[in-house]
Amino acid sequence: MSHQNYRRYLAGSVVSNTGTWMQRVAQDWLVLSIPGNGGAALGITTGLQFLPVLLLSPYAGVIADRFPKRRLLQITQATMAVAALMLGVIAACGVAETWHVYVIAVAFGVGAAFDAPARQAFVSEMVGPDDVTNAVGLNSAAFNTARIVGPALAGVLIGLLGGGMRATGWVILVNAASYLAVIWQLERMDTRALHSPKPAARRPGMLLEGVRYLRDQPKMLMIMVLVFFAGTFGMNFQMTSALMATEVFGKGAGEFGLLGSALAVGSLSGALLAARRPRIRIRLLVLAAVGFGVAEIIAGSLPSYASFALFAPLIGLSTITLLNSANATLQVESDPEFRGRVMALYMTIVMGGTPLGAPVIGWIGETYGARWTLIVGGVLVLVGVGLALVVLRTAPRRAVAAPGGRSSAMLPS
Repeated sequence: MSHQNYRRYLAGSVVSNTGTWMQRVAQDWLVLSIPGNGGAALGITTGLQFLPVLLLSPYAGVIADRFPKRRLLQITQATMAVAALMLGVIAACGVAETWHVYVIAVAFGVGAAFDAPARQAFVSEMVGPDDVTNAVGLNSAAFNTARIVGPALAGVLIGLLGGGMRATGWVILVNAASYLAVIWQLERMDTRALHSPKPAARRPGMLLEGVRYLRDQPKMLMIMVLVFFAGTFGMNFQMTSALMATEVFGKGAGEFGLLGSALAVGSLSGALLAARRPRIRIRLLVLAAVGFGVAEIIAGSLPSYASFALFAPLIGLSTITLLNSANATLQVESDPEFRGRVMALYMTIVMGGTPLGAPVIGWIGETYGARWTLIVGGVLVLVGVGLALVVLRTAPRRAVAAPGGRSSAMLPS
């Protein structure tokens, strides 16, 4: 917080993240308010919104390395603001149809795909390497605060405005306006205080160059293995919590929603603890991953809904500790000229693993019972920890010459 640019960024981010969580609730409610829609339409909307992130993030990392990130973020934020404005106007006028939501969800996802790697890599430009861990923790704290506040505000506003399609439109318009906070704060930044590297020149094979760079860094490769197993088999909370609440404990929607809040409380606590750490060691990454795996196994064995709800914050805490530590380490360890591509590959692995693992975990729940979704997920996370340590010990370390002639490889610490 001693960096003025970061203070401005964080202020805008809190407003924008709150608006984003408000839109997530309002968009779901909008889909369900259109006659004939149900869970399938809701799933398609979510899939269409995240599909561009999975497909375009690696290329978006190349763009983040080639152009000034501050200006790129203003463009991506404006793109998402326009998408939210269009959806909000259509819904507020009461004329929204399912295909409208689908098309705008894709447009929103394209903006998010190019926004994520630039935003992740821009953190180190605002604060420098010594404060990256602290900044990542504060970013996560802001995100999880919005995750608690945003849905509650959306629910209250939708109820006050009548609860129908028009009500969701006005809430979505609030989100459209919230993007202006980030755009304005980015414009107000002192560019002289930014630690911005010279944008990489355009050349063939930049994406493969980033992949090769990452492959030759054992510590980064180990992190990718950790987050792949955690994201693919462990972070299916929406599904596993719903199965545990309904099938094991016989609860309804209200109790299921409470589990999401409990996870968010743990995530917020973990984010605030992470913000205090000046440096991240491999030991913390490994312990966080082990703790996450063990926590899931224990959660799957708990006897009552009350004990499960009370234990849920520990899962949220271990999850966010792992993700924040991985994020900060990759930013500190990566060469500035490759940072955008590294963070894009990280986002692709974290987010891309869930569509692969969710059907497997869902099949396990249907075949063997809901408890096994958590138990098997936790065991596979621990398997991933073992493989990650093998990668760290055995992967050859090769010095990669970054453009400009300097070595971009860094020794694991």
